[in-house]
Amino acid sequence: MTSAPANLLAVRNLLLTYLNVDKNAVRSQDLEPAEVGIVGDPNHRGGYHCGSDRVVARDYSVVESPRDSSGLTLHASALDVGMFSVTSGGGTHNLRTFSTWLVSQCVAGAADARDIREVIYSPDGTTVKRWDRLGKRTAGDNSHLFHTHVSFFRDSTKADRDLTPLFRRYLTAIGMIAPVKPETGMEQTDKLINNTGYPDRTVGDVLADLENLRNWLISPVNTTGLVSPPQANSPLQLMLAMARAWPALVAQVTGLSTKDFTDEQQIVTGVLAGLPPEKIAEAIPPQIARDVADELSRRLTA
Repeated sequence: MTSAPANLLAVRNLLLTYLNVDKNAVRSQDLEPAEVGIVGDPNHRGGYHCGSDRVVARDYSVVESPRDSSGLTLHASALDVGMFSVTSGGGTHNLRTFSTWLVSQCVAGAADARDIREVIYSPDGTTVKRWDRLGKRTAGDNSHLFHTHVSFFRDSTKADRDLTPLFRRYLTAIGMIAPVKPETGMEQTDKLINNTGYPDRTVGDVLADLENLRNWLISPVNTTGLVSPPQANSPLQLMLAMARAWPALVAQVTGLSTKDFTDEQQIVTGVLAGLPPEKIAEAIPPQIARDVADELSRRLTA
């Protein structure tokens, strides 16, 4: 007998978990279990809601694609989604917006939508449209004004391929599922845990400063195309200024180290000015004193 495959049951359970807002009451905005179907009723013959025991001759769900003919089993390979409406992330989301989003992903060739063969839906509750990956059909009957039909290539149900990522991505996009943070648990918008003296600094600020510092240090002067300098009041600004000034500072210190700052004559003059004549005379050796006396006598009589 035609049965519901595990991978489509997983999609059904995912949708009911997040779109059946109040599981204890039947309300029009909730997606009720009876509104999410996989296997067609006993009178259903042909199409993706049927397994191999119910397909008909030249069944379009089998013969139009080798992905279907090679994947035919007793599993149904379609999902019907009924009416719902939820408010999340500042907006209202319902069967219409879900259906148009789903088709847009198929049209865009999203990797997690490649197992979808067709979507029969109504974007406005008035007209019925059909997106067909094989380009065979463009319309559907009026029952699709009130539910959206999604066919999956049969090889995806035969292989039990995980079909939930696309629907999980939708629930995340509308804010029903919180996005998963990176394994580090840290985002660039997170503020630094430790006090650095700048309480509003974020992980992104630090990464930007490190990148800027690297570029400025290794790039020649006047290089164009560099990212902006470190942010105002950044501790790295001081480091950057010191790094830039270092060569000139080294040159100045080297020049000063070779300069003789000692003026011996000025030192001698200063010392002698502070001594009385008798102390100067006592400090001069006798022979030098006689030579000085002779020289002074010569100068006075000249």
